[in-house]
Amino acid sequence: MRYAGRSSIYAPLRVLVYSSNAGIRLGVQQALGRCPDNLEAPLVFVETATQSSVLAEMAKGEIDLVILDAEATPSGGIGLAKQLKDELLQCPSIVVVIARADDAWLADWSRADAVVSMPVEPVILIETVIPLLRGRLIAS
Repeated sequence: MRYAGRSSIYAPLRVLVYSSNAGIRLGVQQALGRCPDNLEAPLVFVETATQSSVLAEMAKGEIDLVILDAEATPSGGIGLAKQLKDELLQCPSIVVVIARADDAWLADWSRADAVVSMPVEPVILIETVIPLLRGRLIAS
């Protein structure tokens, strides 16, 4: 099943990175890099800093993976993950980045597909998102 943004399996995978903190957005992008592992398609990052910008990007239907900062303000990534999972018929995989280990249960409640801890460790983030992205390539 394809959506409008992917014309082939070689088209770039679009990863939405949400945080009110530009440093966290940059850290996530640097941890993943443009071509993590040996994915056939490169990554293109879509940076968002507000809940409304996340919703606007998601409405386009062109995002392959969502990475949300649980500590973003004023709208945290955990609540936003729950909203996306509840409201979108075909929601892409969501990874929530948490600052406190105790928030893992909240991320689970939000129906996030995966959780990683801050500070973001590149190896852990890559090992977490690669299976989610590969699943997106197979589905397209």
